[in-house]
Amino acid sequence: MAAVQTLTDLELVALLKQDHEAAFTEIYLRYWSLLYTTANNILGDTELAKDTIQTVFISIWQRRSELDIQNLKAYLHQAVRFAVFKVIREQKVNDAFYERLAQVTVEIIHDHPLLYKEQQELLNKLINTLPQDCREAYHLSREENLTYKQIAFQLSISEKTVEKRLSKSLNHIRNGLSVGTCVAVIMLTF
Repeated sequence: MAAVQTLTDLELVALLKQDHEAAFTEIYLRYWSLLYTTANNILGDTELAKDTIQTVFISIWQRRSELDIQNLKAYLHQAVRFAVFKVIREQKVNDAFYERLAQVTVEIIHDHPLLYKEQQELLNKLINTLPQDCREAYHLSREENLTYKQIAFQLSISEKTVEKRLSKSLNHIRNGLSVGTCVAVIMLTF
């Protein structure tokens, strides 16, 4: 048999499905650096990026017999995207990630106005899905720039209730936008 370094990706995948460890090692060596760079560019955390790539390769080895891969490079990139989404969703990212996300959002506004418009539409949809009381408090706070005290007076509720409603609103919006913005960031990164 030819040395695994000379095999095509499809040949390596075929051998991988037959539990061929050298084929797995060659796939790892061939793609680790590229996938790590992608994950690190998105997450901005070298250790988290390494862990994410490690998770992808462990999953591939564990599911090797059931894999149906026609384009190994595309498959691995998609696997990294999903793994990065999972890391973000599980909030394993640090504050630097969110700072970078804010910076990319500004770049999107300037360089990709259509994407920005889509983000604005997503924000409006998220606001419209808030319960009426939260939506009202959000509107008074963010659009009319009222203080908690002013909102409490206007709605005849306590400041603590205003705080709870705004916290609930902002968490809902932040979670919805973070997924949408992360999709945009990942799309622009590739």
